[in-house]
Amino acid sequence: MNIYAIRAIYIFEMARTGRTLMQSIASPVLSTSLYFIVFGSAIGSRMIEIDGVSYGAFIIPGLIMLSLLTESVSNASFGIFFPKFTGTIYEILSAPISYVEILIGYVGAAATKSLILGILILGTARVFVDYEIVHPFWMIAFLILTAVTFCLFGFIIGIWADGFEKLQVVPLMIITPLTFLGGSFYSIDMLPEFWRRVTLLNPVVYLISCFRWSFYGISDVGVEVSLAMTLGFLSICLVLVWWIFKTGYRLKT
Repeated sequence: MNIYAIRAIYIFEMARTGRTLMQSIASPVLSTSLYFIVFGSAIGSRMIEIDGVSYGAFIIPGLIMLSLLTESVSNASFGIFFPKFTGTIYEILSAPISYVEILIGYVGAAATKSLILGILILGTARVFVDYEIVHPFWMIAFLILTAVTFCLFGFIIGIWADGFEKLQVVPLMIITPLTFLGGSFYSIDMLPEFWRRVTLLNPVVYLISCFRWSFYGISDVGVEVSLAMTLGFLSICLVLVWWIFKTGYRLKT
């Protein structure tokens, strides 16, 4: 394992975050704070509790997931796309470094940024809403698992994209709508039976449900099912990354 190569890629990507601090950290935290003000304080104060949890506290896991998924995909996709755009990807591919080490460097840096953002949002939520975490270990574990999984997904998108426009298609047109419709601001048990069944086709439902369970011990679907879905998606991403490096898809041409 070439630790020096992994460290070089990791430090370079983390340094880029420092240069774009307002865009990569400050902007998502500010946007989430506005959600807390509008939904948690203004609207939440007029709503009843959901499963014994105040509405302001109930939406915290969903808001963290909304930012985590979006930023994980965006950070990882841009991280690998930019070397392709500038042509420096060929220097990386010709260096004495394996594909596994390249993946660890880029995905590790992107996941670190997402975890920092998630922790900052969690701290920001305390300013607006009182909450407790029933299962802190599982909360951290699931936060890391989700960040790594969607950073892998973003890495794949960055390799697939052949323009800056395509980098924004999946986060804006797919991830964000699925998160809003995945129970971020409500429990799917509140929906009519037909729409509840339709909502269960949304994979983000399982992410939010499991994450909310780690906070309050309540979930819309079984925790085991949620973990199985997440691990299944992680496995698919790993297989796709293996295939991309094996075939050189959009890396060597």
